[in-house]
Formats: sequence, structure tokens, C-alpha cells
Amino acid sequence: MAEEEIGRVTHYFGKIGVAAIEVTSGSLAVGDTIHVKGHTTDFTEVVSSIEIDNHPVPQITAGQSAAIKIAEHARAHDVVYKLTP
Repeated sequence: MAEEEIGRVTHYFGKIGVAAIEVTSGSLAVGDTIHVKGHTTDFTEVVSSIEIDNHPVPQITAGQSAAIKIAEHARAHDVVYKLTP
């Protein structure tokens, strides 16, 4: 699978397991597989939900920031890659 860098984690909310991400290129949709990689972070996960201002959205594109639910701990400045078959 190929990886395309789409953005970065700007904040992680540990109590609710949500990462705020800023998309800098491309797009991200519910159902896409992402790879989050940083200094001590390295996991792959399918995006189950995306929210902007507490409203669910099906997709975000470059220039947008959103919150995504994730199962593992992420850190600010971790790079978010979208996996493509």
C-alpha cells in the first residue's frame, strides 16, 4: 500500500480518544485507512468518524481541521498518512 502525507496532529484529547488534525494536502473520508507516525507514535487505523465543530462530516479536504476518533495515543506534530491500495 502506498502512503500519502495528508496532514498533522495538532492536539490529542486523551480522555475521549480524539485527535485534532489539520489536513494540508489531499482529503480524508470516513472509512479511509490512516497511518499516524511520530517520534514515539506508529499505528494504522481505519477512520470511523470525523467531526468539525461537533458536527459529523463524511470527508475533509486540504485546508480544513477536524477531530477524528482514534484508538491509540497520538501526539502533537505526528504526521498523518492516508494509505491507498
